[in-house]
Order: sequence, then C-alpha cells, then structure tokens
Amino acid sequence: MIEVPAELAASQARFEGEAGRAFVAALPATAAGFLARWGLRRTGPALHGMTALVLPVVREADGVRAALKLQLITDESAGEALALRAWDGGAAVRLLAHGADGATGALLVEAADPSRDLDALPAREAVAEIGRLLARLTSAPAPAGLRTLGDVTARMLAEAAGVPAEAPSSGLLRECAAVVREVAGEPGDRLLHWDLHFQNVLGSRRDDGGSRRDDGGWLAIDPKPLAGYPGFELYPALRNRFDPGDVLWRFDLLTETLGLDADRARARAWTLARVLQDGLWAWRDGEALGDGETFVGRTLLAR
Repeated sequence: MIEVPAELAASQARFEGEAGRAFVAALPATAAGFLARWGLRRTGPALHGMTALVLPVVREADGVRAALKLQLITDESAGEALALRAWDGGAAVRLLAHGADGATGALLVEAADPSRDLDALPAREAVAEIGRLLARLTSAPAPAGLRTLGDVTARMLAEAAGVPAEAPSSGLLRECAAVVREVAGEPGDRLLHWDLHFQNVLGSRRDDGGSRRDDGGWLAIDPKPLAGYPGFELYPALRNRFDPGDVLWRFDLLTETLGLDADRARARAWTLARVLQDGLWAWRDGEALGDGETFVGRTLLAR
C-alpha cells in the first residue's frame, strides 16, 4: 500500500480543491495499477513535490532504473510528456512511457539522482549550469499542442487591468504590465521548461561507457512546458537562493549563455512578465508580492 505524504495531500487540496482531494484519494490504487501495467518494482520510499508523487522503481523486464511520476492532469502538467519526448533525453530526463488513468497522468522517466541537485553548488556555478541547460532545452521548437506564452500573457494583462490601485503591490504590477505589453505581440515559439530552478536539476545516472557524456552530469526534471520566448525562463534562477547582490550578474550570465545578450531589453521584459505572474497569484490570495520578487522587479525596471 502506498501512503500519500501529508504535504502533497495538503497542497493538492489547497490549490486544486475537490479535484485535488479526489486525485489524492485515488493515488494508492492508481499507483498500483501503473506498477502492474508497466511491470515495475519499487526500489525506495516515495518522493513528492507540491503536485506529484514520484516512486523510484526498476523495470522488471530489463532491470532499467526509473521513476514513476503520478500527477493530476492540469493545463501545466498536460504537456510534460510532449516536452520530454521532444527533448528525447537532451538536457532533460528521458521519457520511457506515458499513460493516463482518469484525471491522473503517469510518466515513467529515466532515474536521476535525487540526492544531488544544484543547491550543492556555489551560486555562480549553479546559475551557469542553469544557463547551459536552458540553452539546450530552448533550442528545440515547441511541439504542437502545448499552451502558449501568447495566451498566458493575454490572460495576465487582462487580469492586471483589473487590479485596484489600493491592492498590495499594485504599483509594481502596473509597471511590469506596461513593459510586458510592449513585447506581448512577439511571444516566441521555443520549447520552454518554465520552472528550471536549482532543485529541478538532478545529477545524471547515465553510464557514459567511457565516452564523453552529453548531459554534463545534470538533467532537468519536472517541466511545466509552454511555447514561447527563452527570456521567460530566466526568473527562477534569479529568485532561487535569492541574494540582492546577485540579481544583475545572474541576469547577465543567463542572457549571455542563452545568446540573448544582444536582446537584453526583450529578455528583461519577459522576466518582468514572471514578476507580474507571481504578483497576480499573490493578489488572488490577498497578499503582497514577496520581498525577493519585488526586488527582482524593481531592479530590472530600474535598469
């Protein structure tokens, strides 16, 4: 029997309501079904984030180590299999199988090393690695069927127009929205990860067989993919392990690594779109934007 972690159950109830509670209630049976369907044997305790349950497994037929990921199908998670299939193991974990059981989506992906992520590296090395991974990931055109940055931006700008002047952080949100409107007509068509922060990069377990490995020793996990402009990808690496003195050099390092340094104004605008996105989420919850998010927004607006 699989026990669902209390933290996962709480986050699903908070963010997904009744659908989240139903997903959690069905998880033990859903997990057992996919373990049997794909001939998998569990090899370790369950892992989880805010949205998914992950079971370390081995495939009985060939002994391949893998991870079974179970999550509620939402606008963000629905495209994960499409993205992983498009990347085909290049800079991201390789997709081995994909299926659905009602409202739950299942992914079987190659095993990475959950004991190693970029939090183990000094900030400059970690940001440089994020940049290298993003350069590879965003080099791929987005496959058909993904949500688009154009649609996401249109909804954000419409919502931002309704934020009252007395709302927390309303001034910053208006300034960010004004900048985003200038680039909204060119949202891009690259395949974006959206959530590449330091803990969404794990150590690779690939055996290079004595040859030069092509993964750099690190693999991206857990994309929330969409089609758009690579500048929309920079924000997590500015905000993760936040340090006010790091914002500008991180931004410059990332834009240089992704080849966006000749178009930093556009990259800046799409980074401010992420600040706007966070601010709108906070407003819905009746809260002000956090200090770190606010500092990133003010710093890039001033620049």
